[in-house]
Amino acid sequence: MHTSSYAFSADEAKVKADLEKYRTLGGWVEKPGDMQAPLEGDVNADVVIIGAGYAGLSAALALAGKGVRVVVLEREFAGFGASGRNAGYLAGAIGIEYELFHKKVGPETGAQIVRFYEDAVTFVEGKLKEYGIECDYRQSGIIRAAIHPSQEKRLRKGMRVGAELGFKSTFLDSAAMRARGIPPAFLFGECTAHGGTLHPGKYVMGLRRAAILAGVKLYENTPMLSYTEGPVVKVETPRGSVTAPAMLFASNAYTPQNGLLADKVVVLRVSAIETEALSTAQLNSLGWHGREGIMTAHWIMESFRLTPHNTLLVTTKRVQSPYGAKTPNVPAYDSYGELRVALHDRLPTLKDISVRACWSGYVSVANDALPIVGVTGAHRNIYFSAGCSGHGLAPQSLLGHLIAERMLGADHPLFTALQRKVAPILPEPLQWCATRATLGLVGMLDGRVNRKARAA
Repeated sequence: MHTSSYAFSADEAKVKADLEKYRTLGGWVEKPGDMQAPLEGDVNADVVIIGAGYAGLSAALALAGKGVRVVVLEREFAGFGASGRNAGYLAGAIGIEYELFHKKVGPETGAQIVRFYEDAVTFVEGKLKEYGIECDYRQSGIIRAAIHPSQEKRLRKGMRVGAELGFKSTFLDSAAMRARGIPPAFLFGECTAHGGTLHPGKYVMGLRRAAILAGVKLYENTPMLSYTEGPVVKVETPRGSVTAPAMLFASNAYTPQNGLLADKVVVLRVSAIETEALSTAQLNSLGWHGREGIMTAHWIMESFRLTPHNTLLVTTKRVQSPYGAKTPNVPAYDSYGELRVALHDRLPTLKDISVRACWSGYVSVANDALPIVGVTGAHRNIYFSAGCSGHGLAPQSLLGHLIAERMLGADHPLFTALQRKVAPILPEPLQWCATRATLGLVGMLDGRVNRKARAA
């Protein structure tokens, strides 16, 4: 018999086995069967886009629809990054951290930002129909839920500020939550009927397919090595180059590595676990017949949703800050363990469910937790979009489209509203220390709430 200095109990061994089901890809995507060839040689375009996620592909589609010659460079394959690793919430203004920005920007700009988030949901819904993308979209609405009474004050304050800025949501008391079949660990919450959940992998692959059909030149397995500014931007790749009058960085958390936004956004790693498919009995034990996406009212939220194939997805909970904006594609076993604890705490009827897969990915966050969008360079021809703070499915899709419109000469008021002055982040190693300290503090506050909830 094998012996070691530590003997796992049966339960501990099961948990350890669960947490070793790490995927280097998100749980929603696989490498496409029709991988587009890497770039070889020197090509010319009207616009070159770095990154084939929601923003990059949405921009490419809008530009190609107007006859613009577009080249998209993707280091891996479309959807490899955050677009294929997120929780699949098509969420609007319910995801905004009002306390971080509303006093700074004022009521008029704040209302425009709320409208942008809400319009982003409608925009994606329209694109699903326009491109015939089947991605299991369920217009279930989304609930921001409390797991302890102490969270009510902050939740109601957010609702009050949101209402002042034009966001429509409803407070659900305990009776209303139970009437919806929401699991009892979620005591009360804020609900919006706008949006819901979808399969993010199918969505991004649908955009990819539509872009290829529209004539966009997508080069996968083609990292950008460097770029040279000028009236015409030149992008160097391992085996070729692209020359274009305009360029868009749609690489989100990877953008600081490319020499842009390193002073504007912090890179954070978030994680997810997905269970095996629930049995009919397990589904019945939950209730939850509306399958609303649930995010909690913690400082660092937990999120819970049922997928189209009846697995349960649990995300976020613990966030890491890599030094120097690096994005290593490695497991975060501590985070997966914390997510497993959250699963047991909130949904105890599933305590014996096995984990099918776990993965991590990267998001970027500005000081006010709002998207960073704009144009830079001596010739004002280098555009960028990042900083959606983990709520980027709808906003990044619309931002890509708005940037394309800006390139074509339109000046959309929503784009203008987001071009605010953003306080720069600290240089390293100060930023890493500050971020770690902040995450430690909010983790302590969330941990206190969790202990209260367990003791209740």
